[in-house]
Amino acid sequence: MRILMVSWEYPPVVVGGLGRHVYQLATALAAAGHEIVVLSRRPTDTDPSTHPTTDEVSEGVRVIAAAQDPHEFDFGTDMMAWTLAMGHSMIRAGLAIKTAGPRPEPWRPDVVHAHDWLVAHPAIALAEFFDVPLVSTIHATEAGRHSGWVSGSISRQVHAVESWLVRESDSLITCSASMRDEITELFGPGLAEIRVIRNGIDAGLWPFAERRPRTGPAQLLYLGRLEYEKGIHDAIAALPRIRRTHPGTTLTVAGDGTQYDWLVGQARKHKVLKAVTFVGRVDHEGLVRLLHAADAAVLPSHYEPFGIVALEAAATGTPLVTSNVGGLGEAVINGQTGISFPPRNIAALAAAVRAVLDDPDAAQQRAIAARERLTSAFDWHTVADETAEVYLAAKRGERQPQPRRPIIEHALPDR
Repeated sequence: MRILMVSWEYPPVVVGGLGRHVYQLATALAAAGHEIVVLSRRPTDTDPSTHPTTDEVSEGVRVIAAAQDPHEFDFGTDMMAWTLAMGHSMIRAGLAIKTAGPRPEPWRPDVVHAHDWLVAHPAIALAEFFDVPLVSTIHATEAGRHSGWVSGSISRQVHAVESWLVRESDSLITCSASMRDEITELFGPGLAEIRVIRNGIDAGLWPFAERRPRTGPAQLLYLGRLEYEKGIHDAIAALPRIRRTHPGTTLTVAGDGTQYDWLVGQARKHKVLKAVTFVGRVDHEGLVRLLHAADAAVLPSHYEPFGIVALEAAATGTPLVTSNVGGLGEAVINGQTGISFPPRNIAALAAAVRAVLDDPDAAQQRAIAARERLTSAFDWHTVADETAEVYLAAKRGERQPQPRRPIIEHALPDR
């Protein structure tokens, strides 16, 4: 099949887990024999006059990176205007796609696959132009990040665009059952069929290493974006309790995001600033080194549609301490492949970490079980095959777009 994948992240532009997901899925689909074109964007702040739209083939995937339109919009302060400008640039690039070769002709996909709301405008427009099905993977929702409340103007706009994308889609994909239930609660009824396809992992990129006996203070590690919903502040707040029974324990925070300054303030507030190290964004080799050195990977998310970092930590043999929210509750089996705790519960978080540090042998056995659980079900080729089934079903089916529902603010179940 010919697949046009639309994503605002694709290497070298990687903001979070979405970019890695789209890359792994696209390359696995290409390896399976599908013709994949990824429509993405040039890095932020690139000058379109010197960095025009690029069209290159990498690992069997044709990647078209649209140049930014010449508007002075900033994602942090003008998010909707920035998104519309990006979408406009993507649409122009998508309409101009031609076949490769000495006699290029207009290229036509069999299906358009959108990844999240930021590409709703180009994905919907291109699916309508080519008159092909629209498949959308919803990686997260604005309401989900706020437990169902979308009171701010920007949040309401994002929620409205998400509703538009979901209800225009011929098929929907989520990475966890909890995310499927969230979409149904927020945007149903009458949606297209929602298929749960878990995130995958290339375990070979994350070498396993057994924990060595600890000779000094314990080292905890957080990996991910520095955003409020990731709950990093809870790990910081729990650190003094952990250090009472395990003196000298440190926390390394790897990643970047909007909450860096606030998190530094939280470390200062809880008097653990010297015990918390912010190392920023780290490359792949650096992440593996940090995981191999850590006594536990702590993922205290308040909201997590899946939690691919948990799989990466499991692959390296790092003991897992995670909240049981959303996809993390499905990715980690409490007591078997890690230790879980309720989100926002600092005492439970501290107790879970202490349980790992008190019994390193049991923690090692759980880590081995977590690595062994990364069977073919989490293999990217399996994910690609299941996604291709969704494409075929969407192509064969007929469905009329559903009208959007008004925004109704209410707490999501169990939030």
